[in-house]
Amino acid sequence: MSENLVTVAYICAGALFILSLAGLSSPETARRGNLFGIVGMLIALIATALSIEPSGYLPLMGAIVPAAVVGAFVASRVKMTEMPQLVAMLHSFVGAAAVLVGFATYIHPAEEQVLTHAEHVIHTIEIFVGVCIGSITFTGSIIAGGKLHGKISGSPIMLPGRHLINLAMLAGTVLLGVLFARSGDISDGVLWLGIATVITGIIGIHLIVAIGGADMPVVVSMLNSYSGWAAAAAGFMLANDLLIITGALVGSSGAILSYIMCKGMNRSFISVILGGFGTGDGGEGVGAVEREQGDVVEISAGETAAKLKAAKKVIIVPGYGMAVAQAQHALAEVTKMLRDGGVDVSFAIHPVAGRLPGHMNVLLAEARVPYDIVHEMEDINKEFPQTDVVLVIGANDIVNPDALDDPNSPIAGMPVLHVWESTLVIVMKRSMASGYAGIANPLFFRENTCMLFGDAKKAVEDIRAAMG
Repeated sequence: MSENLVTVAYICAGALFILSLAGLSSPETARRGNLFGIVGMLIALIATALSIEPSGYLPLMGAIVPAAVVGAFVASRVKMTEMPQLVAMLHSFVGAAAVLVGFATYIHPAEEQVLTHAEHVIHTIEIFVGVCIGSITFTGSIIAGGKLHGKISGSPIMLPGRHLINLAMLAGTVLLGVLFARSGDISDGVLWLGIATVITGIIGIHLIVAIGGADMPVVVSMLNSYSGWAAAAAGFMLANDLLIITGALVGSSGAILSYIMCKGMNRSFISVILGGFGTGDGGEGVGAVEREQGDVVEISAGETAAKLKAAKKVIIVPGYGMAVAQAQHALAEVTKMLRDGGVDVSFAIHPVAGRLPGHMNVLLAEARVPYDIVHEMEDINKEFPQTDVVLVIGANDIVNPDALDDPNSPIAGMPVLHVWESTLVIVMKRSMASGYAGIANPLFFRENTCMLFGDAKKAVEDIRAAMG
């Protein structure tokens, strides 16, 4: 395949990737956006495969086929609740690829490559930066995946003088970069590059372990950005225009999404990335007990069904608990029954509900909940005072009034859904345990709040049965 045809194929693939990102900006067009991305990747793979010598086809197939089989197997078995940690682990692969490409490019440069001194220095810097970004992405993504999977505590691990430690490691990395760029011998260069890889890997670990569970959705999004920049760096090392374009798209979009999420959580973007903000990973912590005031009012599934049927306007707030219980399909049936009975039903989605941006939207779309009744926080908050019943399913921190009422709360200032402004709030939870941020929720003890305890899926199925 000629170089011109490869360039045209790469341009087409890049355009499809841009259309894919545009499509993913809305639930209505997300399916089409995914299709654009798939077609773009197929074009890129075919063009790349046809641009190499025929003798390279066998090794290429030996790498692609097993990877495709493993990827398809893992993707088909992963649960939606485990998707965030899968995404984090996939980011680690991109980081590892950037590191390996960097070492391979340095040790075995392209034979036809004839560079001037200035070009050689620039290319050396490209390799060094790409390897360092890849190393941070690799180790950071593994830690993030471990936190999301519960293998590593969600509590922030903050070493004394952690910022000074990070600065010292950063300064050491810059010094190694200078030594690497000035090294005339490959063995010396590999030594400096290897030490820098280890140090930046430690930086990746240290940055992520210092970030608390409440901020993990931002971390996943930011690692997505890191993986994009790692891919772009690999593109520079390989002189591959498509990798540069794709990496820049992923890197910039991930950074923008992280900023939007930080704004939605009233977090400083820089503070989250530097670590040390957020709290633990929930549980029966003492905070949940210390903040209790009065007794909670329990309600049954049958009583909940009667309240919902008698209401004129209902807002449903889904959270991670709904995802864990896989209650979205039963909930979609309850929603249809209520709407058929003349009840105005809407869904309220918080920007960081779940463990991944758009997590709740994907689950509701999977259950075929109509897109037009699913609303973002800023659009629906004003409707709570006119709402008869709010049904909170497995959400905690995103409906915590302490974000507005308690300036000393870890989530103080975080925009939340004002569910307590409705006439009645019914909260579905397994227990009185605190949420992912590890703090108590005074909403549970308000006069207009009732608690429906138990597994979310069973509770929703009981409500559906009682309504029938």
